Amino acid sequence: QVQLVESGGGLVQLGGSLRLSCKASGINFMMYNMGWYRQAPGRQRELVATITTSGGNTNYVDSVKGRFTISRDNAKNTVYLQMNSLKAEDTAVYYCKARRTDVYAEYWGQGTQVTVSS
Repeated sequence: QVQLVESGGGLVQLGGSLRLSCKASGINFMMYNMGWYRQAPGRQRELVATITTSGGNTNYVDSVKGRFTISRDNAKNTVYLQMNSLKAEDTAVYYCKARRTDVYAEYWGQGTQVTVSS
């Protein structure tokens, strides 16, 4: 059974930091590109950041560049999202996604709430 379990969300003040984690089980983690997405109330889910299987390539949506960092630890089957200088518009449910590189297979986590308060 495939599971992606996010953690690390919560309430943080404007300008603060959080680190999200997403631990995968039931998949060969090293075969999957990983991504973080978010969805704010009334808005579509958007891509935040992606990372390739080895961690050698990352991409970010413009609004988080320079503030967020995606990383992964293949030994721990975990992907992280370090979020610094948080803004009110970062408030959303954050989801991780695993997408296999060679065949179509993708999985989503259940999401973790991030709320940035002023």
